[in-house]
Amino acid sequence: MKKIYLLLLLLTLPMFTMVAQEARFKAVFTLNFIRYIGWPESSLQGDFVIGVVRNREVADHIREQSEGKKFGFQDIVVREYRSIDEVEGCQVIFVSNTTNIRANSDLLIDKALQANSLIIAEAEGATNHGAAINFVIRDNALRFELHRANAARVGLQFSSRLEGMAAAINL
Repeated sequence: MKKIYLLLLLLTLPMFTMVAQEARFKAVFTLNFIRYIGWPESSLQGDFVIGVVRNREVADHIREQSEGKKFGFQDIVVREYRSIDEVEGCQVIFVSNTTNIRANSDLLIDKALQANSLIIAEAEGATNHGAAINFVIRDNALRFELHRANAARVGLQFSSRLEGMAAAINL
């Protein structure tokens, strides 16, 4: 019986490592995305706030990688939220795949419109529900898709360099 538990542990260990690496990559990408976005002047005042809804791992990695760094003249601040209801005053709203983006899309879009927020998600079909950037797994690799109209709706623009790196671009 102990051998079976040990075997199960050994088989699931790589999966935990992959999930941790995936969160780290999403954090790195998120921090890089902000440099390839055309932001309105109002977004470049005060702290640059990245709100993360229900993904502590991604929030911790963003916090770790942005510690002591600035976006332009703005300090990067990471806030964690349990739900979309709590989100306010963020330039970036990262929505976990554990949040039902479809059921909360109207609220999410309202929050994004209030602060010209970039919505980044990690759920299949999230660009159909307001996300401007969505992480997806394609061919066993982490990729991202862009939705120009969703970005434009909240007053943001993608640079051509960002569009050149995307797996898919929806107009």
